[in-house]
Amino acid sequence: MHKRIMISRWIVWSLSLLCLQPVASATADTLAVTVVDAATHAPIAGATLVSGDLAWISGRDGGIALPDTTPGAPMAVSVRAPGYARVQASIGAGAHETVAMTRLRPKAIYLSVYGIASRTLLDAALALPARTAINAVVIDVKGDRGMTPYRSHAREGIGAQAYVPANAPRVKNLPALVKSLHDRGLYLIARIVVFKDDPLARAHPEWAVRDAEGNVWRDREQLRWIDPTISAAWAHNLDVAEEAARMGFDEIQFDYLRFPDTPGLEFHETNTAEHRVGAITGFLSAARERLLRYNVYLSVDIFGYVCWNLNDTAIGQRLETLGEQVDYIAPMLYPSGFTWGLPGYDPPTQYPGEIVSRSLAQAMRRTGLPGVRFRPWLQAFRDYAFDRRNFGAAEIRAQIEAADAAGTDGWMLWNPRNRYEPTTLPR
Repeated sequence: MHKRIMISRWIVWSLSLLCLQPVASATADTLAVTVVDAATHAPIAGATLVSGDLAWISGRDGGIALPDTTPGAPMAVSVRAPGYARVQASIGAGAHETVAMTRLRPKAIYLSVYGIASRTLLDAALALPARTAINAVVIDVKGDRGMTPYRSHAREGIGAQAYVPANAPRVKNLPALVKSLHDRGLYLIARIVVFKDDPLARAHPEWAVRDAEGNVWRDREQLRWIDPTISAAWAHNLDVAEEAARMGFDEIQFDYLRFPDTPGLEFHETNTAEHRVGAITGFLSAARERLLRYNVYLSVDIFGYVCWNLNDTAIGQRLETLGEQVDYIAPMLYPSGFTWGLPGYDPPTQYPGEIVSRSLAQAMRRTGLPGVRFRPWLQAFRDYAFDRRNFGAAEIRAQIEAADAAGTDGWMLWNPRNRYEPTTLPR
């Protein structure tokens, strides 16, 4: 399995190098496209242009040479680049055309399955853009307890839906809601909880994580997990991701894309760092391939300490392996989550801005990636680990200012109750 993944990644890397060379002008059998910033007209390197099941990457000059497979007929394309809104365009035959992209920095709130299905919580969320800087929403497409806010054929087809409560929250027509949110100018991120999936593990116990005695393991919430080393189990989450892409979400965000942070568990493959990292990057590689035709942005949530730990934190998340797989890395930089603190910042809840600033600087230094490749999760909930302080305007804004200073692609606010006070948010 891992050999195939490594070969696939080598091919993508090699093609990227080829595409980064200067692109020639259009010829009789090619179309020349240049991708530029709409405001500055500067070329955008590394933009991904997709047509059907094929993709090209723009070079340093923003140029791409496409084969003219249908002379005289326009070619429908989709273009994405980190830090920009996706562009749908029609490329004319034989002409040298320009695709202009508009910068976009999502400033998001989170809505759970319950939040998106609640008229009260949804209306409160939709009132925020007029009063604050909020311009994006992260929506649970598959949440922490395996529930989906819509009728998922993927969940039904694999038997997982049978283990979801009959009264689980449901949006009557999620694709229509997605369209209405887009009509409001919102950027929409589909959050998919991957390996923490109690209904799927109940439907397929052969895929479940086991304890040392061989029994199906449950976490502190008594929820079962899927074994990340069983690639046959990946396909279902990719089916859910494809459902979200077809509904029109701008970005697919994978959460709980990791091994359980509990020692002594048993997996299908030996529990080594190599196997753990291989499973996580393998899943993301498969996701890129499956979702190519939709040209959605991909992101992955990671523990805050992953920015600091040089190993895989024993959960398969090694920072340096993620940048080539996704558009955005989303570290969860909640000060309350830094249980062991950071040197000089103890307790971390007293230094929310510094926790965000230092963690992002560390992540950028280690990966060599610019700030625009990161979009952090920020804390908008009461502390649970140190002094129980409420995270109000001062704490939230300190985190936001730190993210802005690092040049990130915006930020996301996490509140499990889905309640956001406008006075705590920037305008």
